[in-house]
Amino acid sequence: MTSAGNSMRNLVVAGACGAVVGAMIALSYAAVPLYDWFCRTTGFAGTTQVARAAPAQTLARKITVRFDANVAGGLPWRFEPEVTAIDVRLGEVVTVYYAVVNEAARETTGQAAYNVAPLTVGAYFQKINCFCFTDQRMKAGERREMAVVFYLDPALAQDAEHDDLNTITLSYTFYPVRAPQHSALAAGRT
Repeated sequence: MTSAGNSMRNLVVAGACGAVVGAMIALSYAAVPLYDWFCRTTGFAGTTQVARAAPAQTLARKITVRFDANVAGGLPWRFEPEVTAIDVRLGEVVTVYYAVVNEAARETTGQAAYNVAPLTVGAYFQKINCFCFTDQRMKAGERREMAVVFYLDPALAQDAEHDDLNTITLSYTFYPVRAPQHSALAAGRT
């Protein structure tokens, strides 16, 4: 093979490698929003749905919804549901409160994540309002009530896989949010 042929082959291989690397980088940036969209659309991994309004109908079938509250290490908060379980009719809009107390002697910030169990009911658990995924800044000793408004989609009654479903658990965990560290240069000091 000639020198010109080798150079051309090397350019093609380099171009193909560059295209593969570029595609991998693009996919890595798209992975998080695509996974989030997939979970919200399918209810995968217990991801609940976001509803804008109440359903048109309420059914007689009731399911017990249990409430779980957790605080990750490093966040000095007490966090608990005001009720541990309620019976909810399919399609009934319910408001439940969680009590949060900052037990630290300083201001702290946390953010809640949630899931439902069993994981397959996420597609039917419709939240209208929630305190999750929003920074919650609390002063030393502050106590706050945080509401979650939800309903169980009446379509759950048509899902034969869930005919024996009697209990759903809504679980929240608060994680600490660290305040950004400001460098001396960012603060205008040198």
